[in-house]
Amino acid sequence: MTSVVIALLALAIEAAVGYPDRLFRRIGHPVTWFGALIAALDKRLNLENDSFATRRAKGVAALAALAVAALVAGALIDAFAGAASYGWAILALLASSLIAQKSLSDHVAAVAEALSRSLEDARAETGKIVGRDVASLDAAGVARAAIESLAENFSDGVVAPALFLACFGLPGALLYKAVNTADSMIGHKSERHLAFGWAAARCDDLLNIVPARVTAALIAASAWTIGARTREAWATALRDAHKHASPNAGWPEAAMAGALGLSLGGPRAYRGMEVDGARLGDGRRDATPADIARAMAIFRCATAGLWLIMLASALLSVR
Repeated sequence: MTSVVIALLALAIEAAVGYPDRLFRRIGHPVTWFGALIAALDKRLNLENDSFATRRAKGVAALAALAVAALVAGALIDAFAGAASYGWAILALLASSLIAQKSLSDHVAAVAEALSRSLEDARAETGKIVGRDVASLDAAGVARAAIESLAENFSDGVVAPALFLACFGLPGALLYKAVNTADSMIGHKSERHLAFGWAAARCDDLLNIVPARVTAALIAASAWTIGARTREAWATALRDAHKHASPNAGWPEAAMAGALGLSLGGPRAYRGMEVDGARLGDGRRDATPADIARAMAIFRCATAGLWLIMLASALLSVR
């Protein structure tokens, strides 16, 4: 069975059951396994007494080791599944753990629901899906953070792993997830990780070039679900995406901002440090729970669009 069919089945499985909490508590998750390996490499190799060049070289070596581990694991699982009667089902089930449609939807919906109770509850829920400081966020800031997280993680957590799975099989999807996890852990520009995390950040940028733009296109095409114009969403992405500090994250966020008529991004705090982020879109700043609901409608329609692309590709592959 082709990789694109496996990707379609994995999307369906994850949408139906997600990744069960009981399973997570018992064995963890591929992201936590990669995270443990990355943390161990960081502790052993990223030494403060080393020079900047040495720490960067060690970061390259650490990323290479992580990539090899992901590819070998994927190849071994592929070989095992290929020898099994229902290997395609095993592959689809395992691959579903690399996709996050249901968990992303559930977490963002929880922020909107918490906003109806209290700001403190909403901040707590927002803190589960963003890395920024949430203590000072007002209600509009919470709503913007949830919408930004939905747009960016739609690319990183749904579109990208699905595309890598469809194009390169389980080894490719595992490689993507490993690099993306490394970027989130060590790819930032802190004093400790500026050199050591350089390779992870650059490799993640490279792997997300296509998925980020595909995600923006899916969001723009789905803008009609809230009565917005696809042209406005895409025009905002073309105009503002480059303003984002990331060469990729700005694409889905700017498209969502244009679709909703909002201005996303802007100043935010990380570990007590203020970061003057660029603003994406020229609409309202006063985002509301209703805007989160509209963003969720776009997300659902865009996800359906991804499914249709996979279905069409699967039908062509089995002809």
